[in-house]
Amino acid sequence: MLYYLFKFVLIGPVLRLFFPTKVVGVENLPESGGVILVGNHVSVADSFFTPLHLPRKVSYLAKSEYFTEKGLKGRLKKWFFTGAGQVPIDRGGASAARDALDTGIRLLNKGQVIGVYPEGTRSPDGRLYKGKTGFARMALEARVPVVPVIMLGTDKVNPIGSKMWRPGRIQMIVGRPLDFSRYEGMAGDRFVERSMTDEVMYRIMELSGQEYVDVYAAKVKADLDAAKGKPALVEGRGPGTVTRLPGTKAG
Repeated sequence: MLYYLFKFVLIGPVLRLFFPTKVVGVENLPESGGVILVGNHVSVADSFFTPLHLPRKVSYLAKSEYFTEKGLKGRLKKWFFTGAGQVPIDRGGASAARDALDTGIRLLNKGQVIGVYPEGTRSPDGRLYKGKTGFARMALEARVPVVPVIMLGTDKVNPIGSKMWRPGRIQMIVGRPLDFSRYEGMAGDRFVERSMTDEVMYRIMELSGQEYVDVYAAKVKADLDAAKGKPALVEGRGPGTVTRLPGTKAG
């Protein structure tokens, strides 16, 4: 209920007013059943506008720290992320990656829509980076389609480092579902999962028009931080993200 209160009453109307969005291909989203949405990730705003303009509820897996902070601030955070459709996962410990996968698969088996950013983190420069394979494992184990969702213009609305969003126009493109049933029973085969991931990233590149770089975005960010004399972020624990699956993260 809180999710729809956010979407239609508290936040959605404001976003629609100040950030008019042209949505193309929404009919490509299956009307029922589990679905994995895979998107490019150029702004924190991506995770707000994607659920806003789709008819089905979209969930992202979020680190449990967003839900367990104490005090008034912690309660507000929990209220906000719950209302935004986030699902808490524990990213600590040796079994965290598998637990995150299992949570995603459980939601998909219930017929829900899960949002994932295969690049693993927000693009540092607007280009499209090499995808990680966690979503491919989920797709194979849950036997669900993968739907590309492209956001254009969110990097202008919410540039890297900006504290305030700037009113502007956005475009969202929903691509045709990608069916990987030909790989049924091959979950865990790293060559198959890499092939699936590369196919998805190529489709995202086609739809977004972004330049593709065959390097992980996390490495590029680490190199940039090193050049600036900043300590590198530990993979899976960096700020400014929402999801960290084995090979994926939304944020």
